[in-house]
Amino acid sequence: MKEIEQKLNGKIKRLTNKTFKFDERIKEGWFSAVYFLKTKDIAEKKLPDNQVTMQFFQKSDAVLCGTDEAIALLHTFADNPETLEIHSLKDGDKVRPFESVLTVSGGYHQFGYLEGIIDGILSRRTSVATNVYNVVKAARTSGKQKPVIFMGDRDDHYTQQAGDGYAAFIGGSTAQATHAMNEWWGKEGMGTMPHALIQMFRGDIVAACKAYHELFPEDDLAALVDYNNDVITDSLKVASEFGSELKSVRLDTSRTLVDKYFLRNHHLMGTFDPRGVNPELIFALRNALDEEGYSHVKIMVSGGFTEDRIVQFEELGVPVDMYGVGRSLLKLNIGFTGDNVLLNGTPEAKEGRRYRPNPRLEQVPYIGGNEY
Repeated sequence: MKEIEQKLNGKIKRLTNKTFKFDERIKEGWFSAVYFLKTKDIAEKKLPDNQVTMQFFQKSDAVLCGTDEAIALLHTFADNPETLEIHSLKDGDKVRPFESVLTVSGGYHQFGYLEGIIDGILSRRTSVATNVYNVVKAARTSGKQKPVIFMGDRDDHYTQQAGDGYAAFIGGSTAQATHAMNEWWGKEGMGTMPHALIQMFRGDIVAACKAYHELFPEDDLAALVDYNNDVITDSLKVASEFGSELKSVRLDTSRTLVDKYFLRNHHLMGTFDPRGVNPELIFALRNALDEEGYSHVKIMVSGGFTEDRIVQFEELGVPVDMYGVGRSLLKLNIGFTGDNVLLNGTPEAKEGRRYRPNPRLEQVPYIGGNEY
């Protein structure tokens, strides 16, 4: 059983290194800024009895993510981690600007060199979780929650997929493109066909769908219909061939193209931007499907969707059933800072920073064997 299942079932409180599988070179300081390593040596040799409290915060309204990972890092690589006193919020908590989300108390030489790594974990995971949360919220602007599929694989470094997929899950995305994105939270990747499949059938969307359906009959059939830049014609072709077996169509039209529907109906143009996946194209597609008796076929859109663009579609009542979103969810726009704010129990911090007690923080116990 994956740790996330144990956590969701209340058997453990936090994920551990069994999930995160940290690079062992962290212990050697390989990923720490050199000045942290030098300060560790000085503290150990000159001030071994000093006890510090390090406090982590950021400056936005956000959905916190990365606390389990940061705590597992401390419990795995700090010296004598059982002696550290750690207080933390939880992944998924809503946090305010400057709110303390994590405090660590102990000898600086025990854990101080991990500061930058913790900042990076919290920054990346919280950025992705918050981006996804905002997009998922946008997708229910109309009053009905529409699924958001996390399609960030082509915009992400492959080594980050598992962590970013977990952060997307914390933010509210329950469907993701790759198996790696689902690794930490226990599902499998989902998806149907890329343009490459249709290309190998020389643009014949029906032939491509037949091949797909033959080899993956248990999958819901979802046709990608923008390859020939004629989404209504190709959607009706596939619907006519498969009838009730066709569950959805996906549009991914480039923002540099105008669909052939508008070239055939140029009298419709003049009051809107006809490029890419636009509201008027979706309305026309929905009407065409309904008129031919295919009202059961859902419409998914992808290609450059952002929070603002989804809100626009929803406020206009555009008949979209699912959104596929990638690049905009991976923008790192939240930065965390770790500050030493207490020295031997008394306030001591750089000017402009101070100890900010937070009654929402919970003490995190250390239990041997990486289970806590």
